[in-house]
Amino acid sequence: MSRIGQKPILIIPGVEVKETDGKVEVKGPKGQLSLEVPSEIKVEIKDNQIHFSPLKSDKRTKSLWGLMRTLVFNMIEGVTNGFDKRLEINGVGFKARIEDKDLFLDVGFSHPIKVEAKEGIFFSVEKNIIIVSGIDKELVGQMAAEIRRIKPPEPYKGKGIKYVDEVIKRKLGKKAAGG
Repeated sequence: MSRIGQKPILIIPGVEVKETDGKVEVKGPKGQLSLEVPSEIKVEIKDNQIHFSPLKSDKRTKSLWGLMRTLVFNMIEGVTNGFDKRLEINGVGFKARIEDKDLFLDVGFSHPIKVEAKEGIFFSVEKNIIIVSGIDKELVGQMAAEIRRIKPPEPYKGKGIKYVDEVIKRKLGKKAAGG
């Protein structure tokens, strides 16, 4: 039994939610998102709340039940507040800049790396911090992962691109091996 799927979602004032033919559409002050809900999950909107219930009792349906509730909750959160991921650039001469909504990274290669912003994604740069923001949580996380993949942090000096709250386990290097 899904404990997450049982909880109803409260619709925040200023957010409009519609369910038509297995598709949930959420419209808010920051934008609009939609999600295709599988036929095994029933969606009901009543009394300013969204309720999810499974139509079958197999393992797949039970796992989808909680997932759909979480995805719709994230959609409501996204159209009201939005999401952001923060990445930190470490290294001598490593820097980032924005030109025409695209992000350019100088991270030790012979040329700057261009990261194109997908629709609904916005970049901003403050000193050595890159902020990826948008209303779709999945897309924000995907773009942040793609940026990190360009130059992941290395364990000896910590140079590279990492999440702000990420801890890099450092290695000692040659000094420890010679003892």
